[in-house]
Amino acid sequence: MSLSVWVGRSRYEIGSASFLNSFFSTIYVRLENEDWGSRYPLVMGPFYEGKLAASDSASAQAELEAIRAALACYPPEDIVWDHEDRAAAPPWGASISAHITSLANYFVTSDGKDLIGVLGAAFRDAARTRHDVVIGE
Repeated sequence: MSLSVWVGRSRYEIGSASFLNSFFSTIYVRLENEDWGSRYPLVMGPFYEGKLAASDSASAQAELEAIRAALACYPPEDIVWDHEDRAAAPPWGASISAHITSLANYFVTSDGKDLIGVLGAAFRDAARTRHDVVIGE
């Protein structure tokens, strides 16, 4: 199953559920000291749960920018594939592109785009159109 983020009728392709879970798991473990939503309450709260209100999208965009900056301090090998199964590893293992230099640019969507950039575009679209951001198929 491939997930996308929807803003009204606009679709932003993400990838597999496990890939998106890895993004949230990495934030939870590496940036929030295993205290879910403590630093990034919008991204790790309503957005993680599947629906971010358009009225919160600008603030969520600011959280994304802070997440990118914080993830830049971690090497790619610090990826957390699943916070509930720390032994789990990405299906590609350690075989990643040479341009991936930190966790800030580790997450690439199934259509080859930077995940944080894609989410940022969706959040900006939501603020502009006043449509909620919804995770779905």
